[in-house]
Amino acid sequence: MDGVLVHEDRALAGAAEFVGALQQKGRPFLILTNNSIFTTRDLRARLAASGIEVPEEAIWTSALATAQFLVDQAPDGGSAYVIGEAGLTTALYQAGFTLTASRPDFVVLGETRTYSFEAITQAIRLIQGGARFIATNPDVTGPSADGDLPATGAVAAMISAATGRKPYFVGKPNPMMIRSALNRIDAHSETTVMVGDRMDTDMVAGIEAGLRTFLVLTGSTRAEDVQRYPYRPTEVVGSVADLVARV
Repeated sequence: MDGVLVHEDRALAGAAEFVGALQQKGRPFLILTNNSIFTTRDLRARLAASGIEVPEEAIWTSALATAQFLVDQAPDGGSAYVIGEAGLTTALYQAGFTLTASRPDFVVLGETRTYSFEAITQAIRLIQGGARFIATNPDVTGPSADGDLPATGAVAAMISAATGRKPYFVGKPNPMMIRSALNRIDAHSETTVMVGDRMDTDMVAGIEAGLRTFLVLTGSTRAEDVQRYPYRPTEVVGSVADLVARV
């Protein structure tokens, strides 16, 4: 989503046309984001404000992927202590999980604008007590108008240092998020592509899930950065505008 379709709530060149072409030709697609703060309703409204119209069902977040993973792990339901915002708590609630600080099955760490020292301390003690440690994504920083902010991966490292327990990260670059997205739209890896702006998350996740991968240069990764990685995307393009005619 960010760096591919939008940047700071403005649509990138060709983004609306690219999504429109997918819709016009009936191509099943999902817009992915590792950000677990927002609900799909929030994200749909954000995209609409930038001129990109999609239904909520076309958005797949690390929060939704995490909720689906926990359903697979505990099909009869379970409980979780959550550090995160509405995107994550809503996804887990709708998946049937009880959110509690009393002997939860899982501690689930996601993105939030204000990490609470008290909540982190509680999470550490619950993990020490046997709760399984899950995190929505491994991103260590997130953007803001004033510079980078500590994100899920950085806080997870703090909890790991205190507990000696590493979390299971569900979001990109874990190919599980891609596979859950494929299942969501009943798609197959052989006929699906990943379009992303990051070599270290989007491209590696797509490659490991068996998808063709298209790197766009409108986000985090620059053309000269590609050679630093031991893997390559299928193709590097300037932006999604270059893909409209190929939908």
